[in-house]
Parts: sequence; structure tokens; C-alpha cells
Amino acid sequence: MNVALAPRPSVVTLEADPFVTLNGVTKVFGHGKRAMTALEDMSLEMARGEFVCVLGASGCGKSTLLSLIAGLDKVTSGAIEIADGRPAVMFQEPALLPWLTVRRNVELPMRLHNLDPDQRNQTANRLLSMVGLIDFADHRPHQLSGGMRQRCALARALAQDSELLLMDEPFAALDALTRDSLHDDLNRIWQETGKTIIFVTHNVREAVRLGDRVMLMTPRPGRVAQIWDVDIVRPRELDSFEVSGLAHEITAQLRAGAVIDGAK
Repeated sequence: MNVALAPRPSVVTLEADPFVTLNGVTKVFGHGKRAMTALEDMSLEMARGEFVCVLGASGCGKSTLLSLIAGLDKVTSGAIEIADGRPAVMFQEPALLPWLTVRRNVELPMRLHNLDPDQRNQTANRLLSMVGLIDFADHRPHQLSGGMRQRCALARALAQDSELLLMDEPFAALDALTRDSLHDDLNRIWQETGKTIIFVTHNVREAVRLGDRVMLMTPRPGRVAQIWDVDIVRPRELDSFEVSGLAHEITAQLRAGAVIDGAK
């Protein structure tokens, strides 16, 4: 099925100063004949407190994009600017330390920053209550379900006290009911904390349910194909008419190949 994509400007213009700015970001791995362009000329602006979901086919560079924003890798050309601090990252795998309790895993970023023990304890209690794990604070990771381990990983990411949270398919391996519950929790936590979130996913409905905007990337090399503003009242349900309708539109563009650069 051929779906035409209207040309759009390469940068979203925000009313306030952007919190995150991507300006012509290109990432090339290797050299010469072995060179592979993962991302090409990506430009985007995000407002403080915005929730942006990133979609695209496997191998389009979504995780590479997060690594660059996180500072785990360097751009080949272009620039990434973050207005305040270093991002916190939450990966698909919770990567909890198995010999530490839930509380100690959450406290780890604060220990690395030499925070006072009382402050660590108070913050850990607040975050564990926020993610629904306060009653499991003394358990170890192997005693938790998959969803609970991801809640712990989320609390640990929040413990870094960063204004920007990068999430790389954190709920992909979970069952539908657990994922649905975590959507509710993440939406509540985002509204309570006011953090800026960039959330990578393969699930179109998940993106529409969570995001203020949904960005679709082209197949490799990854570029901005199109961006949708999600003007659906929160809280949202995965099976609602509004979420389903926009998800259907985005899926059609995804299947069409998403070959035109631009943003809404």
C-alpha cells in the first residue's frame, strides 16, 4: 500500500527555549567501504517536561539515537544540546545488581554521588512508594516478577535526579496486563515529576497512549520521517477509539516505509 507523506519542516519550532535540541545529527560506524550510516541529518527540538515517543523499524537507529543523547557515544557530525544536566537511562533489561536488595539497587546512584545516608533512605522510600515497591524494599531481584524488576529499574533511574529520562523499550518483554499497569504508573510519575522523557518503542499504541508527540524514523539511515502531535485527553486507554485511530494512521506510514524527512 502506498501512502503519501507530505513534506514537513526539519525542526519543530517551540514557543519556549528547547530543553533538548538535535541539530543535523549524523552517526556513521566504521570507515571507508565498511562505513555504515546509522543516523543521518536528524533535527528535532523538545520542550522541558515533554513526553516524546520514538518509533521505527528494527535497525533504524532508535537505540543509537538514545546512546548519543545519553552521551554514551559521540556524533559523527551535528550537535546535541541538553539545557540541564546529564540524562538518566532505563534499558529494556532492568540490569539490577542481583546481590543487592531492591532498596540498595535504588540507592546506588545516590551512593555514587556520596549522598548522606539519611537522605538516601528518605529518597529511596519515596521512589519505591512511587513505583509501588515499598513493601518489597528488602527483597532481591530474583524474588521479583519481571514487571516488579522494571519498576525497580525505573525507581533507580529516577534516583539519578535527572530532568531528562531516556527509556529504551523498557516494557517490551512484559505481558500485556503488566505493561498496561506500568503505562498508568509511568504516566502518573511523569505528571508528578515533570521530567522530560524520550521513550523508544516498537509498539505503536503504546507510543500513542504515552506520548505528547510521536516521532517516526525512516529505515536506516535513520531520519525524522514524520511527527504527530497527540491531542488526546489523558488518561488514555490502549483500546480507545482515539488511540486506535491515530495508531492506525501511524502504522500505515510505518508500513509504507516512512521515506520522507520532516516533522510536524
